[in-house]
Amino acid sequence: MRVAIDARLIGGTNTGDSTYWTCMVDAFSRLNTPIELLLFSNSPRPPKVPTGITNYRWMHVPAAKSRWWSLVKFPLAVRKMKLAGAHTQYSVSPLLGSKCVSTIHDMSVFVGPEWFPQRDREILTRTIPVACQQAKRIITVSETSAAEIVRYVPDAAGKVRVTPNACPPWIRPIDPVRAAARRLELGVPEHYVLTVGTRWARKNMDLAVQAADLLPKSLPHRLVITGKPGEGRAALGARGLATGYVDEGALCALYMGASAYLAPSRHEGFGIPALEAMKCGTPVMVGLGGAFPEVVAQAGIVMKTFDPADWATKLTDLLGDPGEQSRLIEAGYKREAAFTWDASAKLTEEVYREAFQ
Repeated sequence: MRVAIDARLIGGTNTGDSTYWTCMVDAFSRLNTPIELLLFSNSPRPPKVPTGITNYRWMHVPAAKSRWWSLVKFPLAVRKMKLAGAHTQYSVSPLLGSKCVSTIHDMSVFVGPEWFPQRDREILTRTIPVACQQAKRIITVSETSAAEIVRYVPDAAGKVRVTPNACPPWIRPIDPVRAAARRLELGVPEHYVLTVGTRWARKNMDLAVQAADLLPKSLPHRLVITGKPGEGRAALGARGLATGYVDEGALCALYMGASAYLAPSRHEGFGIPALEAMKCGTPVMVGLGGAFPEVVAQAGIVMKTFDPADWATKLTDLLGDPGEQSRLIEAGYKREAAFTWDASAKLTEEVYREAFQ
């Protein structure tokens, strides 16, 4: 069986979607499977994609416009090669018919349409229902997202399969001396809490800024904000320190040195950075948004509100309780280890067999 993958996000900047495709395909290459993946893109093979792998190969199909590529060029290439089917994200070209699996990471655009620019909102609210109707199977990354897909698009009932995310292999504890040096290069102080993400309304980063400013003066902790800045100028508050986007080694160093990791997002289909923090030995605080409670379970603090005062109170308690910090760190190690890309790839293989055999 040969399956086409829309591989345009593989090897790109490590957003959640890019991480999913990069890690899933990498894990799939380790499976003992007769299924071959053909990785189609409108760009040449990126350096992160190795050569010489027996069960996948890169297929460069040029196109001037991305939308034209996904609607026409890619599906026509799949049909010409008479492949078993295709695996896309969020949308399915009519030219593919039902010979398609589509991954829908989350239903944030339906949960909070106000979080999205008008054009993105119009495209996603149109393409996701069509994908759910047309695709043979829908893959998503959490039970929470699976339930939301069926809630907002009843046509997806019976089609949805869950293949959970995991921590990417490039996030892991590094040498403590090297980690301390990386933090020094970034101007990060000894005591800090960390949040990772863009300044996008759904990510709710202002809550972390406001909560940090409400910490008692007896606590010296700064709030280190890491990630792409997003649109416009955002307030950092009295304790905020923005590093901008950092490389993988620096991100590992930041996780390792943080007294806590804050994830105030209003909605997530999974929330990979929570597992990244756990793997690096950082206590995690998350909101109720989307799949966070499912993913962190008892290994993190799940806040019941989005009130900065509540977050500040809980964070103050955590920073003053070494025993609770140790408990969360140990629970986090175990929870993170429960998610693997190998298991996700195996589940994905089963979906392909359901959809295309």
